Amino acid sequence: MPPRSPLPQRLGLDAAWLRTRDGNAGEPAPWASMREWLGERLSQHVDVEAFLADKRFVYQDGSAVHGDDPYRDNLFVWFHRDLREEPPVPGAIRVIHRDERIVIIDKPAFLSSIPRGRHVAQSVVVRLRAELGLPELAPMHRLDRITSGLLMLATEKRWRAPYQSMFMHGEVGKTYHAMAGIRADLELPVTVRNHLAKRRGILQAEVIPGAEPNAESDVEFERELAPGAEGERRGVYRLSPVTGKTHQLRLHMWGLGIPIAGDPLYPDVQDIAVDDFSTPLQLLASELRFRDPIDGSARTFRSAREFPLTPETA
Repeated sequence: MPPRSPLPQRLGLDAAWLRTRDGNAGEPAPWASMREWLGERLSQHVDVEAFLADKRFVYQDGSAVHGDDPYRDNLFVWFHRDLREEPPVPGAIRVIHRDERIVIIDKPAFLSSIPRGRHVAQSVVVRLRAELGLPELAPMHRLDRITSGLLMLATEKRWRAPYQSMFMHGEVGKTYHAMAGIRADLELPVTVRNHLAKRRGILQAEVIPGAEPNAESDVEFERELAPGAEGERRGVYRLSPVTGKTHQLRLHMWGLGIPIAGDPLYPDVQDIAVDDFSTPLQLLASELRFRDPIDGSARTFRSAREFPLTPETA
């Protein structure tokens, strides 16, 4: 682990860091200067000469790295990357609870929980660290970028372990709601159990026939909504996952013949631009229930979002 960064967060993001070679390598260094070493490590990602000229690389003591500085082993170098422009995600982050230890938000669809890939500035962590003044804010569980609803975050590092432990040990009750078509011949409620697997590089997860079940969801029909634009029947379903496999609820609904409305992966993978926010997935993380691991209080939080989810309300 690196030591504490000499640079403050920028836009809610920690500075990036690099470490020069381990001084115990016992071989002469192939770089004469820090410019040479940084160029080899970073030239494909940043304009090293511009960063050096603007004193954007710093050592552990906060002093600027100069290109002609002799290369030395066992050094940490810190810097902030440039962020690409990202289209703003519609919809508001609703803070529904905040105390000393946790923040519970009602997340809109299309907003990533953590900065990743093409979604950095437009992520819950980056936006809320700045807005709430909480530089250590971090989510305690996963919520897919295109899923709306409740997300729990810890305010400081010291609170992360007890709250993350609840999710790891299945001590948090989760309820989701989804909008999907109606099958008159489908008997509900039903419990779906099967074996799900997700291969790296493949967008869809898959059901493995005959394998020991590793995914379980309870599915109930809750109410019928007004017909859609083309007159199709559609309803709201209550989904209670017992396990938490990737895309579990989406696969289980598809397997019942009622895929969740707005799903870009199931039943078919759709080629949708990263900045197309027109069709939210109609899946909502609607309730969290747990006993607080610090003070023992029973806590329940509910989303206020309603179906159908729109780009502004998702």
